[in-house]
Amino acid sequence: MDKEQFERDPRDYALDMVNEGMVDPMLLLQAALNWMSHDEVREMLDANELSPRFSEEDEDEDEDEEWTPDNADFNDPGSRHHY
Repeated sequence: MDKEQFERDPRDYALDMVNEGMVDPMLLLQAALNWMSHDEVREMLDANELSPRFSEEDEDEDEDEEWTPDNADFNDPGSRHHY
């Protein structure tokens, strides 16, 4: 662990502290979450598909719904059907 790594890549520095047993993972997680705003936490969870919109419950609802032109999201490339 060195100051140069801290300056160059602070994420790796923090992860190395955990990997080397210098910091408890829960302590680092709590420190990061406490530092972040609510919006940043929401964005991070969503970006990593950990937000409620990616829960199994929501997936089941989407799977049961049959595609029709009325319920299609034409902005979603995955919902476009080519005829």
